[in-house]
Amino acid sequence: MLLGERRIVVGQTGRSAAVALLLVLAFPLFAKADGLETQSIAIPDFHGESSREQSLAEDVTNIIRNDLAGSGIFTQPDRSVFPQDPEELQEMPRLANWRKIGAKTLVTGNVDALGDGVVVLQFRLWGLDPEVQIAGFEYRAYATNMRRVAHKIADEIYERLTGESGYFDTRIAYVAESGPKSKRIKKIAIMDQDGANAVDLTDGSDLVLTPRFSPSGQDLLYMSYYGDKPRVYLFNIATGEQEWLREFRSMTFAPRFSPDGDRIILSMAESGNSDIYVIDIRTHRVKRLTETAGIDTAPSYSPDGSQIAFESDRDGSQQIYAMWSDGSEPVRISKGPGRYGTPVWSPNGDLIAFTRQYQGSFYIGVMRPDGSGERMLSQGWLIEGPSWAPNGRVLVYFKQEPSGKTELHSIDLTGNNERVMKTPLDGSDPAWSPLLGNQ
Repeated sequence: MLLGERRIVVGQTGRSAAVALLLVLAFPLFAKADGLETQSIAIPDFHGESSREQSLAEDVTNIIRNDLAGSGIFTQPDRSVFPQDPEELQEMPRLANWRKIGAKTLVTGNVDALGDGVVVLQFRLWGLDPEVQIAGFEYRAYATNMRRVAHKIADEIYERLTGESGYFDTRIAYVAESGPKSKRIKKIAIMDQDGANAVDLTDGSDLVLTPRFSPSGQDLLYMSYYGDKPRVYLFNIATGEQEWLREFRSMTFAPRFSPDGDRIILSMAESGNSDIYVIDIRTHRVKRLTETAGIDTAPSYSPDGSQIAFESDRDGSQQIYAMWSDGSEPVRISKGPGRYGTPVWSPNGDLIAFTRQYQGSFYIGVMRPDGSGERMLSQGWLIEGPSWAPNGRVLVYFKQEPSGKTELHSIDLTGNNERVMKTPLDGSDPAWSPLLGNQ
């Protein structure tokens, strides 16, 4: 698959001589986006000569605009006040004129369709004060992969202007739900992070739960109950092949990959008591990590694999604990009133997301690994299942209404910019993939 092949493009955009004073910057133009201070970015339509190229250019431009607008960090001037049209921008942009409409940065681009379905897409990111070319790249890809290329460009812009990696070239796996509350049909589904290309991966004949991506993003781990027996499956997204890892005599919950992808950690109930176990994917060897008179479940590794966060009622109420990866030295880290569950370690290692139930409401929150700095981000009638974007900036989770309707939502780490993530059917139990890279 030809995707994301690129080279750096420096200087002049058009057909005349390069402008030497314009430099490609290898560092962010603006400060790292710890909060949500918005930045104004102008994104005129990319240019294409033929009608086919114009159609591709329009699609690419709209995807980039929507990605950046959806982040909550970028605002975009009204296109009716743009001082140049796409064809004029193929020559040197008049950057001072773009600054006059209030923009801080400008994106320009060109689409050139070659033979055999290959498209060359050039884009440049310009700073307007000072007037500099911040980035410029050329991508060669098949026309069918233009959506992916557009997400990659949005990621590049996001990173250059915030100092953080982007999250647009990613997927969301989730449980697609349909049917009455008493007889719910559940399928594992997957879609692009912007809701496009949603497809079902299972047929709904068996109950499925907790899809989780492998560290490479190429496989999904999930639970399925076949004839009331819990099984753990590995599903290869590219090939559609699935592997049944193991059938358990006892009820199992919440399987998740280790950071190296070599192990699976999960909770298993024996004689009414649930503890945490690790399974080697290659040998299927099982190791028990906890052994208490309580329910230990929902384990999540720290990014370096040295620690595990989990939920337990060992002290009488559902709380969050952390322990070393060998099961030693468990310590309670949740400190507030109410019940805490579903801890998920941030990709950056600095925070743990969780679900909290308190005074009749559910919350999604974050805390530091020692339990300090607790903040609630979202509240709902029933709200669960947080999962991190790969840059640690955004969370996805699901909300259920009293009617039974479930929706996926996303929210910025600051608690701002909560958005509904559209799915063809009801959606629950989401998992955010790593960046797709060249997949």
